[in-house]
Amino acid sequence: MKRLALALLVGVAALPCTAQAKTHAPKLDADTINNAPMPREAQPARGKHAKAPAKVDPGYLKAQVLLDRQRFSPGAIDGKDGDNFHKALAAFQEARGLPVSGKLDQATWDALNQDQKPVMTEYEIKKADLKGPFIKKIPSKLEEQAKLKKLAYRTPREMFAERFHVDEPLLSQLNPRESFKKDGDTLLVPDVTREGNAAKVTRVEIDKDQRVLRAFSDDGRLVASYPATIGSNDKPAPTGDFKITGVAKDPIYHYDPKYAFKGVKATEPFTVAAGPNSPVGAVWIDLSIPSYGIHGTAEPSRIGKTFSHGCVRLTNWDVKDLAGMVKKGTQAVFNDVSPTIETGSIKKPTQGQDEAPAAGRQDSTATNAGASPRGIPSFFLAPPLSATAAGRM
Repeated sequence: MKRLALALLVGVAALPCTAQAKTHAPKLDADTINNAPMPREAQPARGKHAKAPAKVDPGYLKAQVLLDRQRFSPGAIDGKDGDNFHKALAAFQEARGLPVSGKLDQATWDALNQDQKPVMTEYEIKKADLKGPFIKKIPSKLEEQAKLKKLAYRTPREMFAERFHVDEPLLSQLNPRESFKKDGDTLLVPDVTREGNAAKVTRVEIDKDQRVLRAFSDDGRLVASYPATIGSNDKPAPTGDFKITGVAKDPIYHYDPKYAFKGVKATEPFTVAAGPNSPVGAVWIDLSIPSYGIHGTAEPSRIGKTFSHGCVRLTNWDVKDLAGMVKKGTQAVFNDVSPTIETGSIKKPTQGQDEAPAAGRQDSTATNAGASPRGIPSFFLAPPLSATAAGRM
């Protein structure tokens, strides 16, 4: 009995230490993240509705920054294992000729770390950063948003989060003592500078099954991949081959009541001002099918996890990046089913193989007739593409 009591006493005494070890948050300074090893718990993809771990891991954070820098975007960098991270890993593996698993294995980790530049850097807040304008509260209803002069950032923290491609809670965790409101203060942020010239993209593929947009160069190489929110049951995204017809920065959103979006009670048309928090974000990439496009979002952390009003929604920084690589006439293909992936490549039609649209698919030539004169869908209003946007493509 004495031995049993002693064993129980030792066990109880050890409990607080065990509990403390389980709840201990990882250190998130520059050295820890820059020198982080591959995470021990790296696992393969676990399905569309897998839950991400609650804690930030320096190894996952490092991997996400390295992926982002090479244009295989994990969406908002959060330092956690999750679906968008696995999509980015799979795209990177495909592009580098590695076995495509979506898993952070040793070969993938080694390939990522060929980029030896530190993943974390410091940024000093400047007076210009704090000039705004900022809008403390943005209404959720479109009709109320229409009363605002600009859909600007809500806070400097939100602005810095988008600038450095990071989730807002993680930015606060990296800078626990910062208010983000004082010029001269120094922030610890991911270095997401994408070095080198961006590739010329001649084809983008929108994978409705995996909720991802892939960009290919003229020689068929996969050069970029972005998680995407694509369509909904009310307004599903199209299927077929289309064309990019132009790019508009800071687009103005024009609501047409004939679309009767859920939750919008207005019976008359109205417009919502431009800004990073507008319904279409910072950029609109127009497609040859009327009322559809690729655009930004006010909620980067939800990309790939929710639905849209039929269009393709990316983070603001990803759609800006894509806009710099495409031009008028770039092919845009909507796929219902993910393409077959072999080791390092997607199967392409063989030379001379018929690429006619399958039954139920639409061809871009059939949709151009319905496009608006300026190439902007009927429920969007943006700067004229002829001189201000398309002319620079």
